[in-house]
Amino acid sequence: MTSLVTYTCSDGIAILTINRPAQRNALSLALWQELEGHLDTIEAAGRDIAVVILRSTGPVFCAGNDLKERGITFPRPFYQPHIVTRIANLPQPLIVAVQGGCFTGGLELALTGDIILASESASFADTHGKFSMVPMWGMTQRLPRRVGSFKAREISYTGLPVSGREAERIGLANKCVPDDQLETVTMDMARAIAGQSRHSIFAYKELYIAQADLPLDAGLAHEVFNTKGRGTDLEERVAQGFSKK
Repeated sequence: MTSLVTYTCSDGIAILTINRPAQRNALSLALWQELEGHLDTIEAAGRDIAVVILRSTGPVFCAGNDLKERGITFPRPFYQPHIVTRIANLPQPLIVAVQGGCFTGGLELALTGDIILASESASFADTHGKFSMVPMWGMTQRLPRRVGSFKAREISYTGLPVSGREAERIGLANKCVPDDQLETVTMDMARAIAGQSRHSIFAYKELYIAQADLPLDAGLAHEVFNTKGRGTDLEERVAQGFSKK
């Protein structure tokens, strides 16, 4: 049986690939359950994994929730929002690579990323209104934190698509690249993160999450009093740095 979400890990880089291209990578219950199992693996690995990539197969990143499963019973209340929150709160930095359509639930999934990379074919849209639906997976919280409150309202109220280049311009995507370069740029960025001290990177993510909504003075105090300090690999890394000069 073909996996709906494949998982690979090498050199500290874990890759989750949504693999339902014939259905435009729509998010079915079975897909959510496979994804949850891989999250267990990533969380258990801890610092053995430096960075996680979320991507998909085929020309479309994700068309959103599988609306054909409207009457299906999920394992527990708020199952999908719980999984989306787990992805956003992974201790490792998360890179989301988006090509083609990234709609509604797919956009909410992409918004969990610390870094969103878009190809030129990418098209982002919030189409909840088209189907008389209201978001539950974080759209009204994560989208305005990316693009600002009033740009987020425009995207949600109109349902109109945002191109990859426009997504880069408004801050929805960190970078937009030609389609044939998306994989290379994604892997290069992942390797750059994996080459950093995991002590530092994990501490950074923890601080960024904790301080996201704090006023400046409170955020500065939080950083001072909650810093993880120096890592055990500090001396080794300093020595390596000087040896390269």
